[in-house]
Amino acid sequence: MNTSLFAPWRSTASALNASTLLLRLIFGGLMIPHGYAKLTHFAEYQNDFMNLLGLGTAVSLSLAIVAEFGCSILLVLGLFTRLALVPLIVTALVIVFGAHGGEILGDGEHGFLYLGVYLSLLLTGPGQYSVDQRLFGRSASANRRFV
Repeated sequence: MNTSLFAPWRSTASALNASTLLLRLIFGGLMIPHGYAKLTHFAEYQNDFMNLLGLGTAVSLSLAIVAEFGCSILLVLGLFTRLALVPLIVTALVIVFGAHGGEILGDGEHGFLYLGVYLSLLLTGPGQYSVDQRLFGRSASANRRFV
């Protein structure tokens, strides 16, 4: 019986870099329309938006727009990636635990998926295929040798 399908394989730097690129493009790209909709319909969203920590609905909505639209663009580009992920992680936490009461298998499931990916990207970094790599070099990238 050929067991090569079931045998573990070595992770390579190029596989990790391609994976981080895909995650950044997909999860950053999917969040951008949410922020753009809030930006273009600010007045409509403002009245019913969650009042986060008593900051007011306008401030809370503005913070959500910065995270969902601005930080997602940075994430897609791989520019200031780890810094951009912090507001996205906070936003995902608010989605899951604030707006959906921690229902990770219910209405908060999508937010929980975003949270998991954002936390993973925070740990791995932007990868080689990013603007961060061009600006800051090898130390900003997760392109080390893996076993």
